[in-house]
Amino acid sequence: MVNKASDSSTTLMLTSGASGRINALLSISALRSLWLIIQAFVLLLLFPFRGRFYITSVEKGGGSGGSKEEKSSSQGGGVVVRVPRKSGAAVDKEVAARRALAIKRVVEDNDGDETVREFSLFVTPRGDTMFTQSWIPAKVKVRGLLVLMHGLNEHSGRYSDFAKQLNGYGIKVYAMDWIGHGGSDGLHAYVHSLDDAVTNMKLFLRKVLAENPGLPCFCFGHSTGGAIVLKAVLDPKVSECVSGIILTSPAVGVEPSHPIFAVLAPVFSFLLPRFQFSAANKQGIAVSRDPEALVAKYSDPLVFTGSIRIRTGYEILRITSYLQKNLSRLTVPFFVLHGTADSVTDPKASEKLYGEASSSEKTIKLYEGFLHDLLFEPEREEIKNSIISWLNSRL
Repeated sequence: MVNKASDSSTTLMLTSGASGRINALLSISALRSLWLIIQAFVLLLLFPFRGRFYITSVEKGGGSGGSKEEKSSSQGGGVVVRVPRKSGAAVDKEVAARRALAIKRVVEDNDGDETVREFSLFVTPRGDTMFTQSWIPAKVKVRGLLVLMHGLNEHSGRYSDFAKQLNGYGIKVYAMDWIGHGGSDGLHAYVHSLDDAVTNMKLFLRKVLAENPGLPCFCFGHSTGGAIVLKAVLDPKVSECVSGIILTSPAVGVEPSHPIFAVLAPVFSFLLPRFQFSAANKQGIAVSRDPEALVAKYSDPLVFTGSIRIRTGYEILRITSYLQKNLSRLTVPFFVLHGTADSVTDPKASEKLYGEASSSEKTIKLYEGFLHDLLFEPEREEIKNSIISWLNSRL
């Protein structure tokens, strides 16, 4: 089934959570900010120092200073570059707080009789502890499995309502907070390598399959989570275990707005990986036409609303570049859904995915005028029903 998009152009942004402001990294105006960072970095090299980096504020007129974490400039015309000063113990404390909240929500949600919601932790070979959760049908026979990957800056718990709805159709749902997100290890929203996230997803998928032998398994990915799912299923060992994938607003194709960023990104992601560009509006562009959904998202402590970290932005560029070169290798059945008014990820890239993939069973549905967070749009029930119908036809 193919629903064609309109010919209206879209503005490409690089974040999958919309709050990351990758557009700040890729806009032409950001070149001036990059130059200011270069100046700051040169100054650091010119003066001897020891210990951890502190905040450096680079303002118009050449001022610099600040030793407190999260310090920002109150004067206009400049850019603030934040260098996380947190020690390992501070990051661990932050992770512990996020994990406690994620666990609390799971425990407190077990008051119904239709779904059993559970959480678990597993340690990766790299030593990272990942937070996972599951929604198990309490009264309906389990017919299939769904492994869910959230988008950038959010967490798996945001999809609880959708998971419970799937339970009603006999679909058992598993989800993992990937590194730096939700209840999992890592500095909040810092992604050193999306390849690690792909590897962790493969490990989690293997665990799910081992616990549920003989059941068909599907994967769902939103935005950057969709990119993670796509790269995972390009591995033949994974694709042979998966019955199909569903992608909403996937981060498939991304190009920097100025070629110079493609040159500078690898350098700055290596030298200053955790640096953040300040942003006037932390919530960024709209990702839903439902005001209540926006309030719920940006008031959630497990949703990161800070400025994008340089390394995270570069990793999104890197994985999407890889996918662009390998779309034809995709062979699993898939269903991709995208809003034509999405200004976070490009619906044209989803059309390209549909056109180039080698899958014999593939479906694309483009929603006219819809924004990025499809499952949180006013018409969310229509979108969920489309996904459920696609799954039911394969169970």
